[in-house]
Amino acid sequence: MSGKIALVHDHIQEFGGAERVLVALHKIFPDAPVYTAFYNVDALGIHAKHFQAWNIVTSWADRVPFFNILYSPLRFLAPKIWGSFDLSAYDIVISSSGWYMCKGVVTQTKTTHICYLHHPPRYLYGYETAVEWQKYWPVKIYAHIVNHFLRMWDFQSSQRVNYFIANSQETKKRIQKFYRRDAEVIYPPVDIPIKLKSYQLQAKSYYVTTSRLAKAKHIDILIQAANKIKFNLKIIGSGRDEEYLKSIAGPTVKFLSHIPDEKFEKVYIHAKAFLFAAVDEEFGIAPIEAMAFGLPVIAYASGGLRETVQNGKNGFLYDKLNDHALTQSIKKLEKLSKEKYEHMRKEARKSAEKYSFSVFQQKILMFIDQHTKKL
Repeated sequence: MSGKIALVHDHIQEFGGAERVLVALHKIFPDAPVYTAFYNVDALGIHAKHFQAWNIVTSWADRVPFFNILYSPLRFLAPKIWGSFDLSAYDIVISSSGWYMCKGVVTQTKTTHICYLHHPPRYLYGYETAVEWQKYWPVKIYAHIVNHFLRMWDFQSSQRVNYFIANSQETKKRIQKFYRRDAEVIYPPVDIPIKLKSYQLQAKSYYVTTSRLAKAKHIDILIQAANKIKFNLKIIGSGRDEEYLKSIAGPTVKFLSHIPDEKFEKVYIHAKAFLFAAVDEEFGIAPIEAMAFGLPVIAYASGGLRETVQNGKNGFLYDKLNDHALTQSIKKLEKLSKEKYEHMRKEARKSAEKYSFSVFQQKILMFIDQHTKKL
């Protein structure tokens, strides 16, 4: 593929599903520079290694003291940030867009702008967010005014995008609803271990989850279920709600914070299942990563999880967001025979293989070949 390509990403100062997609895109296009609002190596911790030796171009806002911390209340400046980059030298721009709306970059007529959309901004369209700031009335008034103008800009900027790629059918529906645009679904890539050590049912002693410890993830429901029926739960991740969640956790709950990618197999291979309680998750990359290790997933039936978790086949879905509904699904798993549980593990692994990097790479390159101008 010829032609100059640039990547654009909201900001690089945490490492979640969107950043994993960015890493995958950069692996496909290793010579492409990455334009982003902020880049904070220190905040990335053990994940900073993924971005070493990249050509990362930050915005003017990255040089303003404390802007990268206050970017949420200052989000009305996002249009100014994305309008400040000069991308005229590129034939193809691929934006990896979510909360901070980097799809709002301005490109020239000769440039093909492809947006890989993780989700429209939740705070603009009534979806649950990590922090419930609007319970304070001055913030609510401020947010109402700012978000009104940002919604208009978000819609207008979405019309400049040449082509949309959605990370799930759920996101595709939201693109159609909020932007009146069509999109093709290409699921995000997931790290798939080449070969699992064993599918054998052993004396598995715990359940596991991996998540940011934030309000919208509802880790408190997992903890309440563990407290109630006394199963062992390991929680991988950190976040603003960590102190509160530790305060309500019983003796069977263990917090592992962040662990290196190479240690996930050791944690996952000895777990019974992966638990998930997020609401309106557009795709949910962590459950698929768990399936890659042969772990069944027990998840709240919401958002993109209804696309990836097949009830009774590679896990279980529960339809009420409370600890009682979760424990009922856990009891269903516990009642499975050895043969049925082993079959569910195999089905989980089989499901995850559809989301490998090689599949993602093939579909991205095919999409670009089909939709871009001849270079």
